[in-house]
Amino acid sequence: MAGRINDDDVKAVRDAVPIDAVVSDYLQLRSAGGGNLKGLCPFHDEKSPSFQVSPSKGLFHCFGCQEGGDTIAFVMKIDHLSFSETVERLAAKGGITLRYEEGGYNPASQRGERTRLVEAHKIAAEFYVEQLAGPEAEIGRKFLAERGFDQAAAEHFGVGYSPVGWDHLTRFLRGKGFTDKELLLSGLSQDGRRGPIDRFRGRLMWPIRDISGEVVGFGARKLREDDNGPKYLNTPETSIYKKSQVLYGVDLAKKDIAKASRAVVVEGYTDVMACHLAGVTTAIATCGTAFGGDHIKILRRLLMDNGSARVIFTFDGDAAGQKAALRAFEDDQKFAAETYIAIAPDGMDPCELRLAKGDEAVQDLVQPRTPLFEFAIRQIVGRYDLETPAGRAAALDEAAPIVARIKNGSSQHEVAVQLAGILGILDTQFVVKRVAQMARWARDRGGRGPAPAPERRSQQSQSYAARPPQGPAGPALNLRSPAHRTERELLKLALQRPELVSPAFDAYGEDEFTAPPYAAVRRAIEDAGGAEQGLESAPEYLARVRDAAPNDVVRAMVTELAVEVFHGKTIDEVYAGQQLVQVRLRAVDRRVRDVTGTLTRLGTRSDPDHYAAVQKELWVLQQYGQSLRNDGAAAL
Repeated sequence: MAGRINDDDVKAVRDAVPIDAVVSDYLQLRSAGGGNLKGLCPFHDEKSPSFQVSPSKGLFHCFGCQEGGDTIAFVMKIDHLSFSETVERLAAKGGITLRYEEGGYNPASQRGERTRLVEAHKIAAEFYVEQLAGPEAEIGRKFLAERGFDQAAAEHFGVGYSPVGWDHLTRFLRGKGFTDKELLLSGLSQDGRRGPIDRFRGRLMWPIRDISGEVVGFGARKLREDDNGPKYLNTPETSIYKKSQVLYGVDLAKKDIAKASRAVVVEGYTDVMACHLAGVTTAIATCGTAFGGDHIKILRRLLMDNGSARVIFTFDGDAAGQKAALRAFEDDQKFAAETYIAIAPDGMDPCELRLAKGDEAVQDLVQPRTPLFEFAIRQIVGRYDLETPAGRAAALDEAAPIVARIKNGSSQHEVAVQLAGILGILDTQFVVKRVAQMARWARDRGGRGPAPAPERRSQQSQSYAARPPQGPAGPALNLRSPAHRTERELLKLALQRPELVSPAFDAYGEDEFTAPPYAAVRRAIEDAGGAEQGLESAPEYLARVRDAAPNDVVRAMVTELAVEVFHGKTIDEVYAGQQLVQVRLRAVDRRVRDVTGTLTRLGTRSDPDHYAAVQKELWVLQQYGQSLRNDGAAAL
């Protein structure tokens, strides 16, 4: 193959670049004993470090996912590079000049795509920095100065300027040997009427670097009124730039984040600059997107996910900032670190705060303030009138599921107690119990999942749910039937003690009640808004269910079930769970019998796709039934 790298040079690269120095660019490493180092694996999610590096051997290995190899293998996997691209990058890091065999080497045509695009961005960043010193960029320098950033600050962060003309950078990069295809792939240029033109024109430019320090994109700030584009324009998604996987400033902040076990998440490029210049060198920002799961993975590896780590979010005090904080809270449980929110009393962002009150004010701002969960709950509760019982009940309905998502049991209990205080509910144990119940029903969201809202039945329910008759037609009730007794008991719970069966009950299909009168009552509960409505006011709830009954017979049945004594001695979550499981399990078993009969009737000579689909349905039902038998209410 043309351009093959000399074997001796490959060996020299392996020897010259210590593996721990390379790996440390991506995650925090700590002593594992015996000369080895450990950290959170970057190739799979884990809570305890199973990723080890042996500097003396030049190798890494993860005991969790079994990934392993040398320095070259690590960089190839983490940055999705070819072998040649990886050796070239490490050679540059180690100051080694590579030799190429078999016909020589043409860098312009033979280097890998990623290497070429990264090189184009590096040259573009240098080009923009040079332009910032020119006469045309006076408007950009003024913008920086008005925000408290001098020339040294601009140089530290690599801030530059893109000229107003159509193709200044494009022509410059062509002169460096880059093809039009490479320029378009990089996102630095875009299609024009007569060929590629510059994507960024007349803007202040911030280079966006990945965690290893390579420029992979740019953030561009509008400076002129006649610029019809957005205020901030970022590099489009490319093979080297994924906005959900980069954090602005992480290359500068990563060592201090690892050292201090603290990260400060701000909203913009100037906020990162202001924080770093004020001494808060752990500040980073997202690049034109919400803080999400991939960003969390980056921070978890740097923080080592220990319990003492802290992540502080600073958002503007306006509605958009509050919305961003609530989005961040949705991912809060993906951190082992404690999460906080810091908002300046007057709503200023860190850049504005530094200008108005100096560096100490910025340092003080990001000292841990309000726990993120508390902020999120107060934002939710603030929408309700807590002076009224109905307002407190409605606020509890919305806030309790938030608290129920907290995985740590002791933390969940503590926050539930705080929620009761925020709501002004004197019966603290009622709130704690409600949250614990919702946590049980909603456990493993995304796995077995929570009981869906009434309008969204689970897949299992959908597979055997069909509308029964409006009224109680069919065979009479047989209270000696175990199925009828259990269905009746569950309906009594839904009417008398809805807090014990909600929200799981509202996901049950009417055909899960084999007695038509019971199916009709189930339908009336659904038409009244579901059993969850009973958590607010029992009399109003029962009145709504009675009003939703299709006739006097069903209405009388609702009343009967609403007053009848329970058969169980202790009516609690365990008892309610047993009734829920038994009704669901019998419905699953009935459907298994139906599908088995269908398979028998079809035979192997039927349409293969249809036969396979029925077989798959049977397998899913059997697995679900086994889960119900093994795990009980946890499988719902």
